[in-house]
Amino acid sequence: MAWHDVVGTLGVTIIILAYAATQARRLKPEQLLYSLANLIGAAMTLVSLIYNFNLASVIIEIFWILISLWGIVLWLRHRRTETPADPS
Repeated sequence: MAWHDVVGTLGVTIIILAYAATQARRLKPEQLLYSLANLIGAAMTLVSLIYNFNLASVIIEIFWILISLWGIVLWLRHRRTETPADPS
């Protein structure tokens, strides 16, 4: 198996594990880890698609990356708008 196939397979594994963890209620979709796992997994899958091109798969991975980035931005915005606990 070529290195790019290994990278792509690991990427798909990360995406599947993130999804399975949400179904098992161990990870919430609004958590940063969920979006990061999907972003990293999709990027790794996209690497393998550079070497074994498939247009439909490239399109889905690009959208997976964009939606993951959107989730990260939303998480960051939500984190900034939370009021810190009163230290007194």
